[in-house]
Amino acid sequence: MPAERRTDAVLFLIALVWGSSYLAAKTATGALPVTTVLFARYALSALACAVLVAARRGARRWTRAEVGAGSLLGVTQAAVLVLETYGVAHTSAANAGLIISLTIVLTPLLDRTARRRRPPWTFFAAAGLCVLAVGLLTSGTGPRALRLGDALMLAAAVVRAGHVALVGRLTARRPMDPLHLTTAQTAVGSALFLAPALTHLPDLARSSAAAWSQLIYLALFCSVFAFLAQTWAVQRTSASRASLLLGTEPIWAVAVGISLGGERLTVWAFVGAVLMVAGTYWGQAVERAHRTTATTADEDGARSAPTPTGV
Repeated sequence: MPAERRTDAVLFLIALVWGSSYLAAKTATGALPVTTVLFARYALSALACAVLVAARRGARRWTRAEVGAGSLLGVTQAAVLVLETYGVAHTSAANAGLIISLTIVLTPLLDRTARRRRPPWTFFAAAGLCVLAVGLLTSGTGPRALRLGDALMLAAAVVRAGHVALVGRLTARRPMDPLHLTTAQTAVGSALFLAPALTHLPDLARSSAAAWSQLIYLALFCSVFAFLAQTWAVQRTSASRASLLLGTEPIWAVAVGISLGGERLTVWAFVGAVLMVAGTYWGQAVERAHRTTATTADEDGARSAPTPTGV
């Protein structure tokens, strides 16, 4: 298989894994409390990361920046997963995957890692289309109040956008090992959810093989594998191509929810799903073009700026 197709296949696999994570989390929370699911997911991820760190040869030492950034990102990531997991427990996996894709259009609004001009009106039009899509997705058979699960997923999208922007800010111009960052985040998450899950650990130990398979899948595939594979793939393709392929996550969420979870979309929700995918892809394309233009303009301005002279 050519290198480019192999990279594309890995990116598609990551999107599929992330899209399927909502149904896996929903199934797991049907058998165990949310905090117990989160503790198990983090603890298994931390154990896997620790094994990878120990097995790596010639690895450089941890830096204070990695420990500090990883710890802070562990807190924000835990906040995202709390909202996501509670949200998917109270809504469909398809809805969860579609609403969380709002992160794509929210992140550029919160990202301040570089000096950027205000996004064009077309970006806000795309964001408005996504908001309309959320209204249709949560309407059921007609207009209705926002349901708890959908509201939590909406909050998760906002917090996740802030988390992504924070990742960019903390790692900008700083050489940090992705595995070290992931290990620190999973260790912090394990510590945060240990106390809330403590009373339910006997239930976790007695869980069925099906429940454990969901937890292992969430930890090893949706967390450790997806993050490390994403880092590997992005280094071998363009950012535009990677974002396009990873942007298929909500489509996979709907496909897995319907085919494996037995979920159904109403006519209103189907229209909302189409608008959400269209809005996120449109917003992604506008933001990418705007970022490229702004970067070119900054470089041209730097080249044309007068050179200071001595007195």
